[in-house]
Amino acid sequence: MSEVSVGDIGIDEPIKVVEGDFYADPHRYYERWREHGPVHRVRFSHGIPCWVIIGYTEARAALADPRLRKNAADMYELFRRKDAQILSDESAEALGSHMLNSDPPDHTRLRKLVTKAFTPRRVAALRPRIEEITAALLDEMAGQDEVDLIQAFTNPLPVTVICELLGVPYEDRADFQAWTRVLVGSGNALDDRGAATIAMSEYLRKLIAAKQSRPAADLLSGLVQPAEDGERLDEQELVAMSFLLLVAGHETTVNLLANGTYALLRDRAQWDALRADPSGIPAAVEEFLRYEGPVGWSTVRYTSEPVRIGEITIPADELVYVALSAANRDPARYDDPSHLDITANASGHLAFGHGIHFCVGAPLARLEAEIAFSSLLRRFPALDFADQAYAPEWQHSVLFRGLRDLPVRPGA
Repeated sequence: MSEVSVGDIGIDEPIKVVEGDFYADPHRYYERWREHGPVHRVRFSHGIPCWVIIGYTEARAALADPRLRKNAADMYELFRRKDAQILSDESAEALGSHMLNSDPPDHTRLRKLVTKAFTPRRVAALRPRIEEITAALLDEMAGQDEVDLIQAFTNPLPVTVICELLGVPYEDRADFQAWTRVLVGSGNALDDRGAATIAMSEYLRKLIAAKQSRPAADLLSGLVQPAEDGERLDEQELVAMSFLLLVAGHETTVNLLANGTYALLRDRAQWDALRADPSGIPAAVEEFLRYEGPVGWSTVRYTSEPVRIGEITIPADELVYVALSAANRDPARYDDPSHLDITANASGHLAFGHGIHFCVGAPLARLEAEIAFSSLLRRFPALDFADQAYAPEWQHSVLFRGLRDLPVRPGA
């Protein structure tokens, strides 16, 4: 990490330049930054300067601060004014114009249309099917000497669930997951991102058209129909909402399951403790979310006016990110935060965000994780790394925090 002056743009705060090793262990960066406060001006080698909030108190406040805006159209314009290398064609903006990139009243209207699908009652009704999918996947693992747990279990479980919930053909998963990896990864070539954007947009438009002509009992079919009050989404909103629900609905849970399993396998005592007392699994899931949550940084916000955070005043028209994984390891909020403790009180973590953009799918993710860990610990109590010298390779993404693979031996 190096620092360069930014006096030419009238901001005294030095820029912290982030190198490629950030993805392997972002917490090393956060620990160094934390010595100098909760707010920092940061630039990746391939990007433009932005502000990153790493303190828990400041992050929680920022996530609920209406002065930190999320309007997609204004965001794209701000990126263009800053000469950022972004996709700004119609397809890119269509994918980005979803409720996570909107402010009230648009956000209120969009969220209302999907919240009913994730009520506690509706999520609880999915339990038997999630248990059935989980059991089938673990059956396939049984008897194998070695498997990649991500490919065999932590990926297909949430992908199957979200595909069935939305009404997306499961056989299309390889395509939309490949496009997703390009779109959420850091440093991918603009041409590759453009191709993935167009492919994803065209796929979703065709899927929506199919739902309009042949509706079924799934969430996307419901979204293409007018709500009871007559409210309905236009085509661009349908494409964006479908994109958000499909990507966020599986990628985050894949990482929650894999990151949590990896953390437990590194600490056999806690693995054994959970196996001996499965009633501790819901609390352990909250600790997994705090310790190495599936989302590294929140999606970008921008200042609509000067905003003071901590001792720093961020000027208007600046890009702001909240480093959720850093806030969740703030020693001012949690004792010994760099240590996994499945018996600790992880309440208040920010893994699902905070405020009006709190993850609408959090109840579903928690249910899937509870079932997955309960079943995995019971079915394969001797599960272990395939190679004790395993060195994790993490995705090159600031948005998602996830492993590329996790080779294991299921055991007896």
